[in-house]
Amino acid sequence: MTHFNKMFDNPVRLLAPMEGLTDPLMRQILTQIAADLGRPYDWSVSEFIRVTQTVLPAHVFYKYVPELHHDAKTAAGTPIHVQLLGSVPTLMAENAAFACELGAPAIDINFGCPAKTVNSHRGGSVLLDEPEVMYEIISAVRRAVPKDIPVSAKIRLGYTDTSRMDDIRGAIADSGADWLTIHARTKTQGYKPPAYWDKIQGFNHLKIPVIANGEIWNNEQANQCIEQSGTTHLMLGRGAVTRPDLIARIDNQESALLTWQDLLTHQIKFLNGIAKNDTVLVGRYKQWLGMLTKGYAEAQPVWEAIKREKDKALIITALQTSAAL
Repeated sequence: MTHFNKMFDNPVRLLAPMEGLTDPLMRQILTQIAADLGRPYDWSVSEFIRVTQTVLPAHVFYKYVPELHHDAKTAAGTPIHVQLLGSVPTLMAENAAFACELGAPAIDINFGCPAKTVNSHRGGSVLLDEPEVMYEIISAVRRAVPKDIPVSAKIRLGYTDTSRMDDIRGAIADSGADWLTIHARTKTQGYKPPAYWDKIQGFNHLKIPVIANGEIWNNEQANQCIEQSGTTHLMLGRGAVTRPDLIARIDNQESALLTWQDLLTHQIKFLNGIAKNDTVLVGRYKQWLGMLTKGYAEAQPVWEAIKREKDKALIITALQTSAAL
């Protein structure tokens, strides 16, 4: 039992770290929507910062987590925890300690990324086959980080299968982690439905909070996940990008649902946001709009109208036209 358990006195709702998707701009938009709907995220986790050979310079941390310049919070006031990915315990510990010096309110360690390029360099979910290394990394980070800053881990159920779940559970139990987030699939299962929420039950005897993640797209699935996993704490990923009001829908705040008209304003803000250049911004927006077609019927005609368009100004004009309909 850690002294951070009080953070879980009520069911927590978190915005998931998703590489190439929930970047600082997307976090800004989604956390603002949630706050405006009256059910802000309790916190979000950054995209992973890759640790390989050295302690990273400050500008790398600021690139991935510019919120560190603002008390590690988005403009909506949502705290952002810094996620690290790597396989060398001493380096992970040193980078975690430096992140805390820069203002990180918590450190999360990624053992869930299924990307081949990451796994081939011994990072992310491949370490689920090396529970002893997981233990060494988490415990080293926990020792290096100030006691008043929590350290958490994010895992999957296994790498190729679930045969090492007991070993993974033991590594987490002994490591000093303050809580655990579980994506309820193996690496091999990727993001294909279903998610095996019932498998999370086996981790609930740990003396730390457990957060469930994976395949939560609506209120019904959220309730099924809570029932099957045995935890009330949820991390929302692609479902929160597809329906930015998902957090309110889960809490049955039907009066707070986000209409397409309301969402258009946020889409235009996204297109006016900060990015490397307009080409990157347009590409990222199209990725989001493509996902929105799964959550809003009104998104489909907009998608058809702009999917080949490269001019940001013309895309904004198309959105303004949609708003006028």
